[in-house]
Amino acid sequence: MGGVHSATVVWWARPVAPSDDGGAGGLAALLDAHERARMARFRRPADQARYLAAHALTRLALGAAVGRPAADLVFDRTCHCGQQHGKPVLPGGPGFSLTHAGGLVGVAVHHGGPVGLDVEEERALADLPALAAHACSPAESAPDPESFFVLWTRKEALLKATGRGLSSPMSDITLGPSGVVAWTGEGAPAGPVWLRDLRPAPGYRAAIAGLGADPVQVEVADGDALLAGVLQAW
Repeated sequence: MGGVHSATVVWWARPVAPSDDGGAGGLAALLDAHERARMARFRRPADQARYLAAHALTRLALGAAVGRPAADLVFDRTCHCGQQHGKPVLPGGPGFSLTHAGGLVGVAVHHGGPVGLDVEEERALADLPALAAHACSPAESAPDPESFFVLWTRKEALLKATGRGLSSPMSDITLGPSGVVAWTGEGAPAGPVWLRDLRPAPGYRAAIAGLGADPVQVEVADGDALLAGVLQAW
């Protein structure tokens, strides 16, 4: 894969449990105190494994993008309320977004500005009507089970790109075949947005979005290989 610095790159990888044999401690060593404390608060091993892989992968991808050691990166997590629990930003670095679901984690790195990435594992939804009512704008028809995850990942990626995430209603966004048809509410961006669908693995739907003009290309990279380099060296 080439052109990391000229493209939007999405890295996909599998979760890595902190207790796994093979040097998972090397990944945990990349995290800062805030990240290690967050990871320790998860009770379920699967949640810890997704958190570790996603945040270690983020640091490795960003470190490669800016030419700095992954463990040395310092993030600004200032929220809209002023506290340090908002979407992390790397001062002076590219835009990035991380996501995880089931047995998959992903990180997007976008040198053109803010970016949002979301992945969902396709599954049966007993509460589809309630979820559709939450996700759809008044102008949208309720999706069927197959198209619901396309709609959800698109809208969550768009909201992540604004930095507000699900604190803004999905129903403020109306989608059409060509992308965003309308966006209302306090979190609506003033300028254009771009949106792409992704299929990272069988049984998963994903989307990536950003603010501004459509990027030249979106590349997919092997996050497992990036994590493996640390695991083998530890």
